[in-house]
Formats: sequence, structure tokens, C-alpha cells
Amino acid sequence: MHHRSSTLARAVRLTTLAALAAPASSLAGGFSLNEQSASAMGTANAGAAANPENATTVLFNPAGMSQLSGTNISFGAAVLDIDAEASDDSAQAVNQLGQPVSGSGGGDIADPAVLPNFYLTHEVSESIDVGFGIHAPYGLAADYEDDFAGRYFADETELTVIAFTPSISVSNGEGLSMGAGINLMYAEGKLTRFLDNSAASLAVSSQNGTPNPSLYDQGYADIEGDDIGVTFRVGFLYELSNRTQFGLSAQTGTELNLKGDAKLSNFVDPANGVITPTNAFEKVEVPLAIPESVTLGARHKLTNQVTLLAGATYAKWSRFEELDIVSREAGGEITGAPQEGAILSHVTEKWQNTWQFNVGAIWQASPEWAFKTGYAFDESPVNENFVTARIPSNDRHWLTLGAQWADAQSGWVVDVAAGTLIFDGDARVNERNYQHENPTQVAQLRPGLEDPSNYRGSYDLSAWSAAFEVSKSF
Repeated sequence: MHHRSSTLARAVRLTTLAALAAPASSLAGGFSLNEQSASAMGTANAGAAANPENATTVLFNPAGMSQLSGTNISFGAAVLDIDAEASDDSAQAVNQLGQPVSGSGGGDIADPAVLPNFYLTHEVSESIDVGFGIHAPYGLAADYEDDFAGRYFADETELTVIAFTPSISVSNGEGLSMGAGINLMYAEGKLTRFLDNSAASLAVSSQNGTPNPSLYDQGYADIEGDDIGVTFRVGFLYELSNRTQFGLSAQTGTELNLKGDAKLSNFVDPANGVITPTNAFEKVEVPLAIPESVTLGARHKLTNQVTLLAGATYAKWSRFEELDIVSREAGGEITGAPQEGAILSHVTEKWQNTWQFNVGAIWQASPEWAFKTGYAFDESPVNENFVTARIPSNDRHWLTLGAQWADAQSGWVVDVAAGTLIFDGDARVNERNYQHENPTQVAQLRPGLEDPSNYRGSYDLSAWSAAFEVSKSF
């Protein structure tokens, strides 16, 4: 049996800090993660681009560093637990011969994940501040049980991204600040699934005169790779009055090319002469689009005790059109193609651009204690015509509560926050092999017809998150 691995990603050793970033199924906002700061989570990230409470502004809007004095640090972690499970009676699949595939709904595919973060800012002069952050901006993990009915479409899916974010801000001393930062990202990913050998089995047995669609056991495919990418962020912060200010933050997009290996076990391909089950290996890459995004934020102090926050984020997820596994070598054991660039696997995605809207409030109950609440509506970028077993998704509503304790004398501040995710109904998967792996085998057996294999399932989604954060001003 294939061993079901934890969704906790491998430790990535850093030069100045050892951080462990766990992939988490975000399920709504593509594979972006909202859980970057407990102080911001308390208000569902509302107005984060216009509310530089602490060093986490390095991430949300680098221009906000201009409103922090001296040296500031913030560090903490968030826990995200998503329950995503297809009901056994809804999970139905057929193989390449159009025959039913036995199996279950695959169990709960997402385990709890821990997302650490660290941020630092320093005031160089009255007009210049610098900062640095380490965080996990993107992540995704799903792991089905081995008897999952849709195992020929998905087993494990992992994406872990750690970003290093040096930043700088400049203030004109009259209420306007500008900031800029670089996100240096290390990404690693994993895609696995079982191989449907039914068509190959029948093709070989038919050649020998005795049709036998169970001649070969199913195989297994394991694709892993990593890459380093860069995005840029710019931000503006304008203080309209001592009670009201506005912020804007924009990030560029990029494309990661996760370079690694494809390892296949019990691999057969009669169309290309591979009749005896074998292990095959080929160097591959998986292109992965990271979207551009723009965030607007507003903060207004209604009274000395009550602050209102609002924000909106637009993300260009339409960059993610397909999930391809591409060969990086000529004459590979799997594709046998005469030159690199052959497609081992293709899944149509056609994601859509999204909006996220946030509102929140802070009540300063005493000099030491503040209480927070927030709400966010988060659109899913997943195209409803191409929902896959790897990312069953739906729009969601995020409700959060938070509390903050501050000691003015020592400069220490502690934030805690918790939230729940409410999804707009079940996520429905109706997945086909949009480009099947062995077209020659299927065409020989079913002339003029596509590969009939497909998977359908209805997923019940729910989630909660919690975070803590410790900040200090020196």
C-alpha cells in the first residue's frame, strides 16, 4: 500500500532562521493563504494595507513601515484545519474502458497545517525605514486514502512556498509614504496519482487472443520538483487626517517552473512497446502561475475607542490556465519523445480572476486590551466547468474574532485570533481526462471515441483557523 504522508512539508533551513512551513488547502483563494498575521486575522485582514499596527506591515503594505518608530519585530504562527471530504455515495469513477472503478470518497483530504511567520522593521531616519519578513504566502495540500474512487485523477497534491521579503519605505513627512519590497520565493511541489492500466491490459491480452482487462495491476506516478521565483510589491499610504488614512498595495505576478522528476512504477505502454510492467523515470517540470494582485485598504477612527476597517483585493488568477507536466529531456523513458517539451499530463484549469472584500472593527476597551472582529467574502478562482479532485473549491465567508494585549512600558504586544470558514454549498467535481495519457491505446480499443474515464464527487467543506502573534517595539 502507498504510505499516506503528512501534509507538513519538509523543513527548509534558512541562513538566519529555521522555519517550518506547512502546506494548507486554501480551497477558495486559489492556493494563496490568508493566515499571515494574528493581528490582521482578528479583523479578517480588513484594511491591512492601511493599518500598520506592527512589523507585519512588511507584508501587507511596506509603505506602512514609515509609521513605526525605532525597531519592531513580530513573530507567530497560525493553525489552519480544513475538512474536505467527498461522500462515499457521490464518489463515482470509470476507467479507460468505461468500467466502474470501485472505491470510497477518499476520506478527509486535508490535515491541520501550521504556518509560521517572522517580520522585522527598522527606522533608519525620519524619512526612511527598512524591513524584512519570512512567511508562507502560498500553499496547498490534499491527500486521499489509497482506495479513493478517483485515484486515477489524484492522490497527493502538495505546494509549499516560503518567501523572504526585504522592503524599504520613504515618507515625505506630510502624510504620504511609499514602499517597495521583493518576495524571494522558494517553492516545492508534489503531484501523485495511481495509473489506470485497464486499456493497456486489454490491448495486450487481446493481441494474445484472450481478452483480459485485469492483466495488469494499477501503477503509480510520483512527480516532485522545486524552483525559486521573484515577485515585487509596491505600496502607498496616505494619511488624510489624524483619524482617516488609505493604503494601496500591488504585487506583480510570475511563473514558477517546478523542476524535478517523474517516477512511475508498474508502468506499461503497449503502443510504444512497453509490455512488461516496469519502473520509469524522466526529468520534468510543472509550470505554475502566480497571479498579480492589488489591495486597497481604509482605516477610520470613529472614536478614540472604535476603529473601522475595510479593504478589497483583486487577483488575476486567470494566469493559471492548465496544470501540465512537461518533459525536460529527449528520448525519456516515459514519453520517448525525440525532443524535450513533450506533455506527460495535461489538465485544463481555466481559473478566473477573483475579488476578496473585507470589513472589520477594533474596540480599544482599555489602554491594555483591544478586541477585534472581521468578515471577508472570498471568491474561488476555480472554474465551475473544470473543478478537479486536486482542488475541490467554492466561494467562502470568513468570520473572525481577535484580542490584543499591550504593555506600554515594556513594548510587548500579544495578539490571538480565531476564525471559521463557511462555504457556499458543496464543491462538485466532474473531472474527465481532458487529454488522456495514452491516446493510441484507447483509440485502438474504442475507434473515434475519447478516453471515457472520469470522476465525479460532491465535497462537504468546512474549516477553522487560529493564530497567535508576539510583537515588540524597541
